Amino acid sequence: MLKPCTTAVGGKTCLLVAWVLTIAATPAAAQFGPMLSGAGPINRSMGGASTAAPLSASGALFWNPATLSGLESSQLDVGAELLFPHTSLSSSVPANTFGPGVPPVDLAGTTGNEDAVFAMPTMALAYRPEESPFTYGLGVFAAAGFGLNYGGSTTNPVLTAPAPNGLGFGPIFSQYQVLQIAPALVYDVNDQFSLSVSPLLDIGMLQFDPAVFAAPDDANGDGFATYPSGTHSRSAWGGGFNLGAYYKAGDWGFGSAYKSPQWFQSYRFNTTDELGQPRTAEISLNLPAIVSVGTSYKGFERWLLAADLRYLDFENTNGFGESGFAPTGALQGVGFESILAVALGAQYQMTDAMSVRLGYSWSENPIRDSQTAANVASPLTIEHTLYAGASYHVTEAFSLSMAYAHGFENSISGPIVLPAGSVPGTSIQSTTAVDMILVGATVKFGGRKCSVPCHSGGVH
Repeated sequence: MLKPCTTAVGGKTCLLVAWVLTIAATPAAAQFGPMLSGAGPINRSMGGASTAAPLSASGALFWNPATLSGLESSQLDVGAELLFPHTSLSSSVPANTFGPGVPPVDLAGTTGNEDAVFAMPTMALAYRPEESPFTYGLGVFAAAGFGLNYGGSTTNPVLTAPAPNGLGFGPIFSQYQVLQIAPALVYDVNDQFSLSVSPLLDIGMLQFDPAVFAAPDDANGDGFATYPSGTHSRSAWGGGFNLGAYYKAGDWGFGSAYKSPQWFQSYRFNTTDELGQPRTAEISLNLPAIVSVGTSYKGFERWLLAADLRYLDFENTNGFGESGFAPTGALQGVGFESILAVALGAQYQMTDAMSVRLGYSWSENPIRDSQTAANVASPLTIEHTLYAGASYHVTEAFSLSMAYAHGFENSISGPIVLPAGSVPGTSIQSTTAVDMILVGATVKFGGRKCSVPCHSGGVH
């Protein structure tokens, strides 16, 4: 047990351990824990349903590159997404929780995240040579992330000054972003069936303060150990792969994809102890394996309907699946559960130039109430999100798209948890909602690609 945990007053320092997640990123841009639900305004406005519904190069490369074979022609997608997160943190500690006069009065308060806008770009290219069974793709997009910035408080226990002047951390900051580069090769086995392979290259950035994944130190000898800052970090490289299949049967489409875990280098941080002496810290943080299956139907005139089901394996992912504290007082992980997620989308072709879309996504909440304290800096709790969007063809080769989405507010709450267990009578609550605006453009080029008959010189 750490020295500060051996006294009633020192218990105030142990209180800190429970309140920061070791991983953070671009806010609630994601609906599936930290994972984004789609890429680009077309795919997002379909709720992310694209495992068997080839509407855009962005959506295909993000979830199932095999569906690139279903696009009408070669195309280039570019877009940008603006995210407006709305998060708040509440906590309470009754008087005398840690001994007589600690704290002397009941403490309770709610603090909102400082307003922020996060921008995320998307680029996707699908190239379909005529008279070839191959399609080539390249995507660059945000794959995961979240983040927040809570100011200090005199009433909200989590955000009060560190001991001995308070019970908390002071301000809390987190930011986590993963950019994914996804080249893809698609092969048409026959007119109906396509297979794809996509090696994935990732670039991750992780920052947070305080860094509770590191052991606290009491370098100044005042009896109160504190956590270092984790803002001076370098980018980490990661990688994995995506395997996909797509089958067309008349008006029906069926697809499946397996996105492997994304294995990353350790994130390393240059920081200092309480006396300003240099120290380093590091954390291992990967992204989960994802299995997707989906179907689409275009048998109704002017309509396309799509549905996807996904499984995200957080429990077996470094940094997400572990929970609890190491003997040093460092947080070992945030205790995410593996989850199921659903994406539904519908597109209606109003005119030859205008199409409109409506989408919905739902996912299980990966954070149990008992893990609320460990996830203060990563309130990834959104379960229900609605999307709407439209595209307008300025010319046959050029179209503009836009979309709007709202992630409905959801909360988790639980007790303060220390290395020795939960603290009776205390509580922490995190609340999250998000709004998203997306814009994009698509340029089509080249003719319609022929299918397998091209092997013998045929034209499709």
